[in-house]
Amino acid sequence: MKRAAMMLGVLAIAALAVAQQQQTPAQQKQPAGAAQQGAPATPPGKRPPQAKTQPEFDAYNAAIANQKDPAAMEKAADDFATKFPESELRVLLFKAAMRAYQNANNGDKMLEEAQKLLKVDPDDPEALIASAEVTTEHTRDTDLDKDQRFAKATKDAQHALETIDTDVPMPANIPQAQIDAYKGLLRSSAYSILGTIQYDQEKYVDAEGYFRKSIEAYPAQPDPVVVLRLALALDKQGKYQDALTQANKAVDLTQEGTNAGTTARHERDRLMQLTGATIPAVNAPAPGAKPPDTAAPNTTPH
Repeated sequence: MKRAAMMLGVLAIAALAVAQQQQTPAQQKQPAGAAQQGAPATPPGKRPPQAKTQPEFDAYNAAIANQKDPAAMEKAADDFATKFPESELRVLLFKAAMRAYQNANNGDKMLEEAQKLLKVDPDDPEALIASAEVTTEHTRDTDLDKDQRFAKATKDAQHALETIDTDVPMPANIPQAQIDAYKGLLRSSAYSILGTIQYDQEKYVDAEGYFRKSIEAYPAQPDPVVVLRLALALDKQGKYQDALTQANKAVDLTQEGTNAGTTARHERDRLMQLTGATIPAVNAPAPGAKPPDTAAPNTTPH
């Protein structure tokens, strides 16, 4: 299973749990003792958003029903935010639209929804990572504002790392293992972004460090592209044997014929030739070529 699908699965479960935990105004008025009886304690961190009125709660439920259709979800979130401009639930709906566009592999629209969310909650780590990732993956060497774009992406990714433990609102009924997996994937994505920026700025030692942190943050399911980029960063430093080890891992994690898979196999063959292996390289690219682009909306991702 791809990490993108895993991330979406984690997010969907979390969103469902948040929705299920929403209290109607009547429930919110219950005596404190009654609300606490038999209810699990809310884990440390940010309190999940809640509705303040019954109409707000009903409108949220109607809006979130559109989450399988990105355009419909975006409209529903915008309409809700217009009708309830102070509602805490706006963040859930903007996040649902962001995820819907992520699932549809639409990075530009994903970024738009992330920016809407960050205007409401500038510390949301998922939105920060989404903004940083799309910005990084869509920045080219020929962009006149390349440095400014990388600076903004770096700031967002670093701030996400600062807020993952404090600003992820998780309901009490989410298993700790699910929370840990979600946070691990967020950290992995943030480190991957930082590594990619360092690589593109030819700071290969720093890039190597971030790519290793990305893999370590979620070792159960390493991102094939991060592994490949680690191989390329090692290659650029002349660490050919270590680079070959990572290139072999990237080959094992990718499918032949895909962008990442083709690059991984070319890099492996080239490194085998450099290290004296018997299998010659075939159509190998120049060493340390720009890491392959990934579908940014499917990696916060990664």
